[in-house]
Amino acid sequence: MPPEDPWEQLRLATRARIGLGRAGDAMKVEDVLDFQFAHAMARDAVHAKLDIARLKTALPGAVCVHSEAEGREQYLRRPDLGRRLAPECFEQLPRGEYDAVLVIADGLSATAVMHNAVPMVEAVMERLSGFRIAPPVIATQARVALGDDIGEALGAKLCAVLIGERPGLTVSDSLGVYLTYNPKRGTLDSARNCISNIHTHGGLSYTTAADMLAWLMREALRRGLTGVGLKEASGLLGGETQAALAG
Repeated sequence: MPPEDPWEQLRLATRARIGLGRAGDAMKVEDVLDFQFAHAMARDAVHAKLDIARLKTALPGAVCVHSEAEGREQYLRRPDLGRRLAPECFEQLPRGEYDAVLVIADGLSATAVMHNAVPMVEAVMERLSGFRIAPPVIATQARVALGDDIGEALGAKLCAVLIGERPGLTVSDSLGVYLTYNPKRGTLDSARNCISNIHTHGGLSYTTAADMLAWLMREALRRGLTGVGLKEASGLLGGETQAALAG
């Protein structure tokens, strides 16, 4: 009988690569290949493009905009350009009396957006009865702060940016949501609330993430703020949410 593996219980609690075996002085071939595959998936996620036509079909009435970054290489080298809306895009945003706008942004993983954004939007919309919602906005070459320009141009009280998170070597398609009250250029990151790790293979589910976002949006409008002054009501949220926040 082979000896008991002391790492087995820890592996059940994390997707991290721990307690990897060795063949002589080297890692096992299957572990090396798995690592190389994960690295390739992460690189592909960073350089992938949104399928705009597919998103517009799933999100009727969506408006497409882009940042000042001209192409992916400039986007990656100049984060500041990804935070500013291209001047010609402002006129495409219909100003109105909106409670909120949902921005679908490629960020650092278009793969995450294509896998998760539409079902997340659908789940959130089911929970926002009574809200005046602006047309959804699809943003390319976008950083989180691009939502400030978009929300301000639309006149929305809240801006929720659904964005592809930086891919890692365990998850390359994780979606994050950043919520900002009174969005405007120059807003500090401390004035936002973030829900992260939304994906279908061990991450936060759409149902739980949507419950959390809807609660934050209602409380943000009631209190007139987001960010460090608005804390999640842990008594209203399940263990899945608490585990995701801790992780």
